[in-house]
Amino acid sequence: MGERSIIESYSVINNAVGPVRIGEHTRVGIGSTVIGPVSIGNHVIIAQHVLLSGLNHRYQDSTIPISLQGIQTNPIVIEDEVWIGGNAVILAGVTIGKHAVVAAGSVVTRDVDPYTIVAGNPARAIKRRSIQGNKWEPV
Repeated sequence: MGERSIIESYSVINNAVGPVRIGEHTRVGIGSTVIGPVSIGNHVIIAQHVLLSGLNHRYQDSTIPISLQGIQTNPIVIEDEVWIGGNAVILAGVTIGKHAVVAAGSVVTRDVDPYTIVAGNPARAIKRRSIQGNKWEPV
């Protein structure tokens, strides 16, 4: 965990199945859960009750109970300057690009480009920062 980073009360950081790295000046909000493998960059804001899970249960073989099929992991990468809104869910294998925003309550199932705002379930791009003018524009 980097300098000046904070994990707020009632949060769970669990690296039993993969490492968790948290950069500098990053905040993990109240009641959030981070299950590795997860890498979180610098100056990241993770709001309250966010779930980041780098693991999934195997379920493909219908002749074996799911609880006996084990797990698989796929790293989550949160790049620098990202803001993840409250109650968002980030699934295994997702990369969220620099300075992206994940709206509250979103379920992110695929990568998010840098400087993009996503919202919904599944999360979809709703705005991107324009190169000229430094402003957010609808997709």
